[in-house]
Amino acid sequence: MRILRKILYPFSLLYGEITSVRNIFYNKGVLKSTPFSIPTIVVGNLSVGGTGKTPMVEYLVRLLQDTYKIAILSRGYKRTSKGFVIASKKSDANEIGDEPFQYYKKFKEIIVAVDADRVNGIKQLSNLEIKPDIVLLDDAFQHRKVEAGLNILLTSYSDLYVDDTMLPTGNLREKIKGANRAQLVVVTKCPPQLSENEQFKITKKLNIENHQTVFFSFIKYSTTIIGKENLIEIHDLSDYKIILVTGIANTDPLVNFLKEKEIHYQHLKFADHYHFSKSDKQKIESTFSNLQSDKKIILTTEKDYVRSFIDADFAVYYLPIETAFTDHQKDFNKIINKYVGQSSRNG
Repeated sequence: MRILRKILYPFSLLYGEITSVRNIFYNKGVLKSTPFSIPTIVVGNLSVGGTGKTPMVEYLVRLLQDTYKIAILSRGYKRTSKGFVIASKKSDANEIGDEPFQYYKKFKEIIVAVDADRVNGIKQLSNLEIKPDIVLLDDAFQHRKVEAGLNILLTSYSDLYVDDTMLPTGNLREKIKGANRAQLVVVTKCPPQLSENEQFKITKKLNIENHQTVFFSFIKYSTTIIGKENLIEIHDLSDYKIILVTGIANTDPLVNFLKEKEIHYQHLKFADHYHFSKSDKQKIESTFSNLQSDKKIILTTEKDYVRSFIDADFAVYYLPIETAFTDHQKDFNKIINKYVGQSSRNG
């Protein structure tokens, strides 16, 4: 692996320079960013996947949905459709992508749309008969054609962007200095009891600028897992034989949580955003059938569940998660509400 990284390092340098030139062109106005009167919040990262964008977007929805009409706009990664599409009762994960479909299934009162061209997507949303008061842009930090009103940059506690390198040697989509575009930086997937001293060290390491505020969050796991017909309490899972099936970028937090709860399982791990084929499901079901127990289940993530197992004929459950803050949650909420409120009045 080290030899491969050394071989790919020149390509990382080249990729870094290409993205830097692109950003310079946007900063100088050679390439144009489109501003919008409607409040727009970007949730994104510098790296490829695994920082917790989905639970952060859901946190913002819960924070704002009682006051504002919300739209989530995503590109719809690996979807089969093209152009601008609004989620409807006929939609599935194949048509609009797994994350948008998860948003649509979970939040009934919001608009969920996909468009690779975020400028066009916002224009389409603004032309709706019942138009949104705010647009949340999922994974659009590098989509600089949109001049977002507020940028929230996520970085994982165990894999800070300052410790990473450019693709393909590392996982960065652009150079570290791109983080300066963010007004809020959230270190995600932290230990829930992260000390103030360690928070200070991380903040210093990230070289946070004067215009930025840093927050620290962790994954809050539900006390129950959810299946098609019933729920099971987490503390009862020690009585079950479990097959854990995942198709996400970073399984470490989930695995660590299950270990802490002394829950034993057999792990079938697949690539991020993996679309399970009929053959894959048959193999999973066969493995499940071979478990020698009357109390057995397949456990997966919510994202995997809505993408591939929502209509499964066997016992599949998912473990819901939410973003929670180690501290200063009210300060984070205040910044978000202040931006949306002022932008709505100005618009």
